[in-house]
Amino acid sequence: MIIISKYNPKWTEEYEIIRFALQEILGASALRIDHIGSTSVPGLGAKDVIDIQVTVQALTPSVKQSLVNAGYEFVEANTHDHVPQGENGDPKLWEKFFFSQPEGQRRNHVHVRVDGNPNQQYPLLFRDYLRAHPNSTKSVELIKREIAKRHANDLDAYYDIKDPVYDLIWDAALEWARYIDWEPN
Repeated sequence: MIIISKYNPKWTEEYEIIRFALQEILGASALRIDHIGSTSVPGLGAKDVIDIQVTVQALTPSVKQSLVNAGYEFVEANTHDHVPQGENGDPKLWEKFFFSQPEGQRRNHVHVRVDGNPNQQYPLLFRDYLRAHPNSTKSVELIKREIAKRHANDLDAYYDIKDPVYDLIWDAALEWARYIDWEPN
């Protein structure tokens, strides 16, 4: 069931605990570890799942195995990201490893993506854009709540509607990024 929770300031603290553990597991393989998704945007209601992006040089078997050995569950059905309208559709640019948390740990999703690929830049730019645009943040929350209200038990419908809406924001975020000469924090 999809439930959009009120923003929780503890999400940042919970992310830091998970980030530290991931850094210990992956060491130098992790070029950067970022809090992404709605829980990373102050004031934005979200599903109560901490999304984390691990940026790597390549999606190697050793990166995958390190996370599996630490108890993370690799989700084989989620190895590519949605391609926004107008973006290069080369599947290699949208590949990822996706994991859910080890049993008994705080609910989280770990997205492992290749440095510089558009799917690695997308969540960082999206996060930073929403942090800088509180009215867009409020609109995103409203949209997510309305979709969840109508499709609480249909994850496919939720994303089938949400992804094109996010593509609209992506266009605005790209323009904003060019205007301010954006670099991920």
